[in-house]
Amino acid sequence: MLKNPEKTKEKIVQWIRDYFAANGPSCSAVIGISGGKDSSVAAALCAEALGKDRVVGVLMPRGVQPDISDSQLLVDTLGIPYVEINIGAAADALEKTLEENAKLQQICGREEMAREAKINLPPRIRMATLYAVAQNLPNGGRVVNTCNASEDYVGYSTKYGDAAGDFSPLSELLVHEVLQVGDTLGLPEQLVRKTPSDGLSGMSDEDKLGFTYSMLDHYVLTGDCPDPDKKARIDRLHVLNLHKLRLMPKFELEEADRS
Repeated sequence: MLKNPEKTKEKIVQWIRDYFAANGPSCSAVIGISGGKDSSVAAALCAEALGKDRVVGVLMPRGVQPDISDSQLLVDTLGIPYVEINIGAAADALEKTLEENAKLQQICGREEMAREAKINLPPRIRMATLYAVAQNLPNGGRVVNTCNASEDYVGYSTKYGDAAGDFSPLSELLVHEVLQVGDTLGLPEQLVRKTPSDGLSGMSDEDKLGFTYSMLDHYVLTGDCPDPDKKARIDRLHVLNLHKLRLMPKFELEEADRS
């Protein structure tokens, strides 16, 4: 738990300012707005650091999104410019193209896409959309990664989807600490305390993970988990997903190999 959430908030705000001073003094922060705690807190931090006019929110429903009103509430509350780009047609077209590719069916031994491939396709399209928006801005943009330390620990993100970005203001904060910072920002409670969900699988994050964030946070901080089955699951997910947190391995060519 953060000793002083207000002080932590101020440190993050200054860190964002320092990042932009070094990596794009006139750029805007571009952020995908889901209406959940992470995008809400990250967007509010960027707005305080840069000014609301230098934060561009991007709402990216796939077809009809039942909770799109939460995304709208956030951009209205912060007063930031935003654009809504529906990724439904793009996601549906790519999914259809993949499923109808006879050669892919032969290689994979199936006619339909794997469930996880379907779930992870929209986040990757959303990230491509964010970078397209960023590159269209007159002064350029830097894409905000909104992952937190709890989700990173167990790999609850899509590689090259929501796990991507140019800078990450929340990656050192556990879920309960994100909530603490969110409380200092004066955001609507329905956004900060919204039940976390990926909006893709039809399940809450905690149902999908198989344990609560409070249990995960406690384990990450203390190494203690009273449920051996859940501890084993957390440990397994952590090891399986470490590749998401590491730089891409590369072959190291020695100078002696060159003439």
